[in-house]
This record gives sequence, C-alpha cells and structure tokens, in this order.
Amino acid sequence: MLRFHRPALSALVLAPLFASLPLRAENAGTPTEPTPAVERAPLVERSQEEARGLERRLPQREQQMLKAGDEHFLALWQPANIAESKGLVVILPGDGETADWPRAVGPLRRGLPDLGWSTLSLTLPDPSGDPLPPRPPKSEEKTQAEPAVSPEKAQEEGPANTEQAGSAEPDTDPAPPPLSRDAIQKSQTDRTFARIDAALAFARQQKPGVIVLLGHGTGAYWAVQYLGALEPGDVQNLLLVAAETPAGYGPPLEDSLPDLELATGDFYYRDQPADRDAAQARLHASKRQQHPAFIQIAMKALPGDRASEQEQLLRRIRGWLDLQPRSKASATGG
Repeated sequence: MLRFHRPALSALVLAPLFASLPLRAENAGTPTEPTPAVERAPLVERSQEEARGLERRLPQREQQMLKAGDEHFLALWQPANIAESKGLVVILPGDGETADWPRAVGPLRRGLPDLGWSTLSLTLPDPSGDPLPPRPPKSEEKTQAEPAVSPEKAQEEGPANTEQAGSAEPDTDPAPPPLSRDAIQKSQTDRTFARIDAALAFARQQKPGVIVLLGHGTGAYWAVQYLGALEPGDVQNLLLVAAETPAGYGPPLEDSLPDLELATGDFYYRDQPADRDAAQARLHASKRQQHPAFIQIAMKALPGDRASEQEQLLRRIRGWLDLQPRSKASATGG
C-alpha cells in the first residue's frame, strides 16, 4: 500500500494553482481594449408599432403603404361594395388612435363601403412629433457608467490615477439644444400635411366622383387646418366627429372652421358638457361668418352599448352624405 507524506500531497494539490499565477499576473498587466460604443437605435414611434400590429392582423388586401416625404406609413383601403362608388372618404384618426380604432374610425371605414362609399383610413404621426431625446455628452455618459473614485482609493493609486485624469480628452460631443415648441409643432404639421397629401393622391387615382375628408377627435383639427392652408379644389365635403383641438395648438376650431366654404357636417355627443360647449362655440362662429353649408348633428352617447352607438354614428353619417350635392368637379363633368 502506497503512502504519501502530507508535505508531498500538499505540493501536488497546490502545484496547478502556483503554475497559473504568473499567467494571471501577466494578463493583469496587459491593458484591455476599450469597449466600442454601441450606437443607440432610433426610438420607434407608438403609431409605427401599432401600425405593425394592424399589418399582422388585417388582410393584406386592405393595406396600402403610402409615402410621405422620406417616410412610409400604413393606410387601410376599402373599396365600395357596389359597382359604381358614390365617392371616397379619407379618415383621419385622433391622437393616440390607429387607422382601425374601435370608436368611429374602424366602424366607419368598414361600414361605409356597404353603403356605397370607399374609405381610406390613415396612420398619423405621434402627437409629440418626431424629435428624439437629446443624447447626453460623453462626459455625462462616463459619469453614469463608472462609479466615482473615493479620496482614499485615489490616494492609494497615486500618480497612476493622476496621469489617467490628466490624459482625459476634452468633451467634443455636447448635447444638441432641445427643440422649441414651435419647431416641434411645425414638424408635426409638416408630417401630417404630407400624409394627407399622399392620401389624396391615392384617392385621385381611384377617380371618385366625390372626395370627403373626415376627422375624428384631433383628426378633425388637422382636416380643418389642411383644407384652410392648401385649399384642394377637389375636396368639397368635410366631416367632423367629436372634434377636438390638440393640447397646445391653435387656433381653436371655431376660429378657423367658418372660413372654409365647404359642405360641413359637425357631429358631436351632447351628453359631454365640454364637447357640447365646444360645438356651440363652432355653431355661433359659423352663424357670425354666415357659413353657407354648416350643419350640426347632436348624438347621444351610449357607453353601455358601444355597438349601438357606432351604428347610430354610421346612420347619421350616411344620411348627411346622401343629402350632399356632388363636388364641383363632378357636377361640371371635370
């Protein structure tokens, strides 16, 4: 039977450990390469994420990818379910809503084709606009990434720490100044108008007899602003549903709406005091300006029966559309 003396056994156990010490010391003295900076991916807008969800959920035949400036956006297309369409309704959702929003937007875009009207529902930019949060300067990033060195630790490290501090490069990547409110609103207006431009270009390709612009919520504000600024001659009908002005934007609808000499249907829910007061302000303004074709339609909110509420809206919209004369272009054969 073999016997090992304890000193010999200890040497056998510790030999691999001692053999690895010089290698570890050598590695410790070798300077490590700095980790390359990782470029931050651009933030994706909420509207883009929700549009992707619609692309996965809805049939491909309903999807139209339109181009506005340098960006593409999703629109949902439904041709009229009759041999000859009565016209085409372009639908603008409100803030936080999708092109298939369950209130007003989705029911109208799906229901109007059965009544002889084609529909095109848009995806609008996020209400905050497109600027990304400013990137912090390099010095701030380093401060956030590395813990502060205590005075005791700095004294222990001595000249080496001082040399590193003295060799630090000055910050050459300052944070860009934040955009002003006016710049953000201008960006939002430009992007929204570009998308309406693209939608109307698509609508004209379908050669409809009538083009109607319909805005729900804050989408009504953008419809009014677009028509007032650009005055497209082939859009002679405007529909507002539960109209709102985006927070921080102006002028209010009652100041700009009466200047549009278009056939205008203003649909609102009389059960909501704020909506009712805003609708009354629009009605008074239209009377002062002697608007030639402004009609208001009060509806009853049915929060306990959303299906009936949306059916009520569809019937009221249909009634208004059927009573309107055809556009000037179609009436003259142009």
